[in-house]
Amino acid sequence: MASLPSPSVPVSWGELLDKITILEIKRERIARADARANVMREHSLLNRIGAGVLGFEGVAALFGRLKTVNQDLWEIEDAIRRQEAARTFGGEFVRLARAVYVKNDERAALKREINLALESELIEEKSYAAIN
Repeated sequence: MASLPSPSVPVSWGELLDKITILEIKRERIARADARANVMREHSLLNRIGAGVLGFEGVAALFGRLKTVNQDLWEIEDAIRRQEAARTFGGEFVRLARAVYVKNDERAALKREINLALESELIEEKSYAAIN
């Protein structure tokens, strides 16, 4: 099959900056050379677009908070996978699984704040059963 060009699709600012934070985390944590090269290439392309909005009021701070949440999610997912590999599905597994959706809710709220701060044309909507 012939190589197709990458699709160019509209996304919200929150979604773009979220993707960039994830790529930054991958740059820090992925050691395999071929995978790291792919991450670096994607980060370079997306960051050319996303870096320009970090100067808008409050956006750099939101970006930093979003990266922290995504780092937390990475750690939680790694811990869940260790529990899965050990076939231990007790209290710690449940605590970690619950932490995923709590952190994902926090992530969605930060992406929304970014979208509102930048008056994004697109705003992602989430709807889940209340957990409170």
